[in-house]
Order: sequence, then structure tokens, then C-alpha cells
Amino acid sequence: MKPPYTITSEILWLVSAISQKIGEANAKHLVRQNPKLRKQNKIKTIHSTLGIEGNTLTEKQITALIENKRVVGPEKDIKEVLNALSVYKELKQFRFYSEKDFLKAHKLLMSGLILKPGAFRSKGVGIVTGSLIKHLAPPHHNVKFLMADLFDYLKSDADLVLIKSCVFHYEMEFIHPFLDGNGRMGRLWQTLILMNEYPLFEFLPFETLIAKNQKEYYRALSASDKEGSSTKFIVFMLKIIDESLSLLLNNTARKLNESERLELFLETNEDAFTRKDYLKYHSTISSATASRDLKLGVEQKLIKMIGDKKTATYKKKK
Repeated sequence: MKPPYTITSEILWLVSAISQKIGEANAKHLVRQNPKLRKQNKIKTIHSTLGIEGNTLTEKQITALIENKRVVGPEKDIKEVLNALSVYKELKQFRFYSEKDFLKAHKLLMSGLILKPGAFRSKGVGIVTGSLIKHLAPPHHNVKFLMADLFDYLKSDADLVLIKSCVFHYEMEFIHPFLDGNGRMGRLWQTLILMNEYPLFEFLPFETLIAKNQKEYYRALSASDKEGSSTKFIVFMLKIIDESLSLLLNNTARKLNESERLELFLETNEDAFTRKDYLKYHSTISSATASRDLKLGVEQKLIKMIGDKKTATYKKKK
């Protein structure tokens, strides 16, 4: 069954605005061309999505954990970050339409934090604020059926991906299929759904804006609960995505330096290559610049040179 919502003029306008910004970002290769930005955005994503759930570690501490450095902090918070790093490392391997992969991701995300990670809940749950019950989730015996229905919607419905990702996020939060980790799974899976059609979403930290607008996020969820429709949540999330893309377009105008150019090339090229291959990939740089990039790469031991200067080939060092 298709989840209930209404396509409003505001939703259509937001979809159009987002599509235009995605096209502009792709045309400029903004995220693809900046490895450092991708790393920074990954850190921001993890910091924000866990911060919404109460994690106290800073971006600096998360960076240290990525670099395998010792971090002093609550054991639970460190475990949450390490788990999130594992999940985001594997993100491209998950199939957005697979319930099996969804459970696998939850197991990685919540391992060591709850008793049965990667399994749907077997008891009733509710969201309580103070003495008030804000949301009473469907009975546990309905969870399996409801989630199967939701994944059928992902696989078969012809909705635009931008809308479908928001619908899934809301409906999953409403079902509340796990004892814990529902919020971070909703945000993670929306990213995965969007990535399937728009790869730049792998590195677009819209969770940062959700964290900054946390009250509005929960208000949108609550309003949709009361209306029995995800329309208001769709509007909220599309606004967040639109603003995130605007920030991306405004903040990524600088040119790559020689190390970043070579790093980007090596990410997509595992075979031996020539300077001509490098120039073909970076078509806006000169032959002299390409030679300097490759010379620096050899000096930094990122690549090795095979043959003499004129006929040299290069190979990425293992």
C-alpha cells in the first residue's frame, strides 16, 4: 500500500529548486573534485546525526578516531562513532531497496549498544517527553508486515526519488521498528536512497542542518503523525536538502591543489597510466602542471614512475 501524502505546490517548487542545484553541483563536479571536503562532510554527517541522539563527541574527536588516535570521552559515545564510521564506510555496498541490508546496517550501527542489533523490536514502544507520550508506535507484531510494505513501496513505486526518500524516512520513524537507533537509521537510509540516483548525496551532510533545526525536525514528525500523512515532513526535509545544496554551491568554489588533483585521479584509476591519461582526466590543466603533479606524487611516494621521463608510465603505490 502506498503511504499517504499530498503533492503540494510547495513540494513541486522545492523539487524543482533542488533538481536545478543538483545539476549545477554535478556540472561543476564540486564534491567529486575535493577529497578533503568529502572527508570533512563525512565527519559533519556523523557528528550531526549522533549529536541529535545525544552524543557528546566533537568533530575534532571524531577526526581523531578516524585517524586511529586515542580519544578521551564516554565509552558509549566513542562506540557510537566507531559504529557509524563502519556503516558509512560500507554505505555504497547496501541496496536501498533491501530489507536484509537495512537490518545489516542497523546491526553495524548499534552493535555493542543494544541487546539485539539488527533485529526488529519484540515489544511495544513509545516516545515520551516529560510525562507526555508524544508518539505510540504500532504494536510490535505489526512491525515486520509494515516494514515489508514500506520496502515494497521503495522497490515498486514510481515516485520521484527526492519525495520517496522523505516518505521512507517519515514512515520508518512512525513504525519505529527498533528498540533504539531509529532516528539515525532514518537519516542514514534517506541518504542511501538519494545516493542511488544522485551520488553527490554520499558527501552532502544535510544532517548538519537537521541538527541545527532539531525542534522543527521533531515538530514536522509530530505534525505528520497528527495528520496521518507525511506531507509536512516531506516539505521540511526538502527545505533542508535545498539549503544544504545551496551551502555546497557557495562553499566549494576553490580550485584543487596538486596533491588533491592526484588523489582524486588515483581514486578512480588503479591501472598504470601515462601523463596523457592524467591530462585527459584533468582537461583544464597544462602539460607542465601535469608534470609537476606527477613529480610531486613520486616524491611523496603516492605513485612510482616506470621508464624514462618521455615515455614514463606511473602506477599507484600499494
